[in-house]
Amino acid sequence: MRRLLLTAALVVLSAGCSKSEEAKSGPSQDGTLEPVANPHQPGDFEPLPDPEAQGGSVGRAPRRLTVAQLDAAIQEAVGRRWGGSDGIDARATSLGRADFALVASENTEPNLVFAKFLEDGARVVCIGQAADEVKLTDASKRTLSRTLPGTWDDLRKLSSAQVNEFLVYNSLRFWGAPLEGEELTKWARFFTQAAARAETAKRRSDVLAVMCIAMLTDSRFITY
Repeated sequence: MRRLLLTAALVVLSAGCSKSEEAKSGPSQDGTLEPVANPHQPGDFEPLPDPEAQGGSVGRAPRRLTVAQLDAAIQEAVGRRWGGSDGIDARATSLGRADFALVASENTEPNLVFAKFLEDGARVVCIGQAADEVKLTDASKRTLSRTLPGTWDDLRKLSSAQVNEFLVYNSLRFWGAPLEGEELTKWARFFTQAAARAETAKRRSDVLAVMCIAMLTDSRFITY
């Protein structure tokens, strides 16, 4: 009888020990965590867009400026409005502004029609502004050429530092971000070529006009 009691007691003790060991089982090493199951299942969320399809961006697709935003941005960056009988007001519907008769919301998707009319507008405002600025000797009254000397003639004579200063200043005006690195070098080369052609054509204002048109029609100016 005593043996039976001892045997039963040993069985109960061994069962209790095995349960306590199971309850205490955890990470095999100090400082490690138990793996947690992923609560998200396929279909619970939208996958991020392919960065390669969006110029490296993983956010929303770029949107272009509305007509009102474009109007204000041109005037701020260039120093004059795209006005006249063939200006932005006349082209507003073609540029995407809603007429609230057939179209109830403004189109802000980049497209070829918008790009074509923007190029026309860029030529008008940039050529006009450059022609005015070349006559001004007070640099503080100029917009595009504010960093150039008070009286300037042959822009091929500018130093590399002066060319870079001009490009950084205007890239900030047009895009809100300065040119730098290899891209700044490419734009400086473009400026030098434009200056050489302007001297050949005897139209020094063409340098300002060409740089203005290039920056105004760049995607960084019209999209956000």
